[in-house]
Amino acid sequence: MLSRVRHTANPKNHGVNQLKFVRNKQSIAEERVGRRCGGLRVLNSYWVGQDSTYKFYEVILIDPAHKAIRRHADTQWITKPVHKHRELRGLTSAGRKSRGLGKGHRHAATKGGSRRKNWLRRNTLSLRRKR
Repeated sequence: MLSRVRHTANPKNHGVNQLKFVRNKQSIAEERVGRRCGGLRVLNSYWVGQDSTYKFYEVILIDPAHKAIRRHADTQWITKPVHKHRELRGLTSAGRKSRGLGKGHRHAATKGGSRRKNWLRRNTLSLRRKR
């Protein structure tokens, strides 16, 4: 008599071990600083150095309650409530880069500014001619 074969699906965590984080390290650094300093606005950031383990970025923060920022016409845009936590929504330079936004042929594949929408468009079966 043959032994029964166990018919089960793939392992629960199959293929999870080699997944990489989607956003870049600079965007993660901006997010961490933005969460730590909630009253300030993240304008941008830039690379300052790295070693074998860590990368270091300097994050530019702006105080929206400061009189000089509120009075100056060029900088008062960031004091509006719509710009709260720009770093968490991918609106800084590093965040936009990780979302695939930019100019030129390298960024042409990002339809509508969304990687998820682009992926869904390429992976949805469309049978318009057959219907």
